Amino acid sequence: MLEAVPARVLVADDEDDIRDLVCLAIERAGGAVIGSVSDGTAALAAARADVPDLAVLDVSMRGATGLEVCSALRSEPGTAGIRILLLSAGASLDDVARGLAAGADAYLAKPFGVAGLVHQVRALMTGLPA
Repeated sequence: MLEAVPARVLVADDEDDIRDLVCLAIERAGGAVIGSVSDGTAALAAARADVPDLAVLDVSMRGATGLEVCSALRSEPGTAGIRILLLSAGASLDDVARGLAAGADAYLAKPFGVAGLVHQVRALMTGLPA
């Protein structure tokens, strides 16, 4: 019987504490963090260099926003299939709609609980509706 390979996850958030929390949630959900960066430009470069299964992106980052990174990843054949979770302090219906329109698979408003983040990550890693 083959053992399941953990989903490979890229994390991008400009706040160190949030990035650490997201990495912890990914590990609790059974994933493997393959990159942890603090700005959108680095996130895009990391995703292109070593394509993850899932990218967790903060909407408000330096260099490029999570929305811009999401749109760019969706527009390139090599990265179009990456599952994307956007994190944002913006929780209005318009904020969520912009995130989904940019190509995100799911959107989670800050502040969030670790259990909710673990659930969302696990659902995206297994391909279930989040």
